[in-house]
Amino acid sequence: MLRRRFLLSTPAAACAGSASLLWPGWSDAWAGAPIQARSKAAPKLVVVMLRGAVDGLSVVVPHGDTGYQQARESIALAAPSSAEGTVLPLDRLFGLHPALERLMPLWNRGLLGFVHASGSPDPTRSHFDAQDYMESGTPGRKSTPDGWMNRLLSHLPGPASTTRALNMGATPARIFAGPATVASLGLGPRAMDAKAIDNPELQAALARLYASDGSLARTFQETTQSRIEMSRTMAAADARNRQARREAEMAAAAPGDNGRSSDPSADAGAPTARGFAADALRLGQLIQADPHTQLAFTSVGGWDTHVNQGGARGALANRLGSLGLGLESLIQGLGDALEHTVIVVMSEFGRTVRQNGTGGTDHGRGNVMWLLGGPVAGGHVRGEWPGLDRAALADGRDLAVTTDFRGVLSPVLQQHLGLGDAAMDQVFPGFSGPMLKEPVLRS
Repeated sequence: MLRRRFLLSTPAAACAGSASLLWPGWSDAWAGAPIQARSKAAPKLVVVMLRGAVDGLSVVVPHGDTGYQQARESIALAAPSSAEGTVLPLDRLFGLHPALERLMPLWNRGLLGFVHASGSPDPTRSHFDAQDYMESGTPGRKSTPDGWMNRLLSHLPGPASTTRALNMGATPARIFAGPATVASLGLGPRAMDAKAIDNPELQAALARLYASDGSLARTFQETTQSRIEMSRTMAAADARNRQARREAEMAAAAPGDNGRSSDPSADAGAPTARGFAADALRLGQLIQADPHTQLAFTSVGGWDTHVNQGGARGALANRLGSLGLGLESLIQGLGDALEHTVIVVMSEFGRTVRQNGTGGTDHGRGNVMWLLGGPVAGGHVRGEWPGLDRAALADGRDLAVTTDFRGVLSPVLQQHLGLGDAAMDQVFPGFSGPMLKEPVLRS
């Protein structure tokens, strides 16, 4: 019997609480041997999934394309100027939504870049199917049993660790489904609070209970030791980041819309952007503190904006502002680890070029992928821009997909994480390109 499957029915699992839920293929966020220094320069990848299909045409605005203003009577953002609320200039064609202004220093330093008109080659406009395809890494194939980040974990060079991959969220992510062990971190400020399992008397009782089984005894000992070590590490990190934590918590408590998608099912249980900053800070701190952690995933909901989307102000702007604060908090938590971390932000598909009758946008095709971090060749909007002329639109209504999302991720996996061709064939089976022509990473 698998030890993680067995632990589901033991007193340890019952007492540990939300931060210690275990299931096959997963381990507790605190499980594993006590942290030991490996290489501080181990390459890291963090993937942030925006569930609900964010409007990429409002994130990176093609203000230089005449078709943009014509299609969006009331929600279009104005081209860069000295006026308040206009887009922030990136180049002659594109500008950044003003709600993301706090990320401009990263752009100016070459640590932030975008790939526009990117996405899945599968034409579905179903949130469920599109998210499944992006997380399985096999667009159009529903039978794939595992997620591409779990397959990636199995092919990473170097020694394995129970905390090598970390999922932050209330439920297991499809992208991490599979046999490789993944650690799980709950959400909210109490996710790391002491649990019943930390009580010395209970620990002693459980140690006696498991003493006759060497494997369970070792697992229990490793878990308790790791919890102690990580609690100390996070206490020190919290002390260093009190101001950032206060800012994130104030942002989450600020008045505004509830941040949910028009269709809550589109969020697939993901938290909204309003609470993302505080959680992202903790995630970054954990990645920075544990040299074993190389992969991490989290998701943010609230991007299905069919109604009252807004332009420079409004529902989408508020959520983008919270997302920007969250990404800034993640980077602050990473600290020096940002130098060897790539952060990828992606969403299941884009939204229609033309706004609908209720001041929103509907399910579309092409979107924009974000790349942040020290290894990123930022300061550029990459990808082949197909234009917004009606003849260039997918199905006559959507931004066309000219870059497969796997073509953006593949160079990150190969050049940054060190995967060979054979491993890439396993992570993204059946994908043969084309690859993105422009480099997304520094040489």
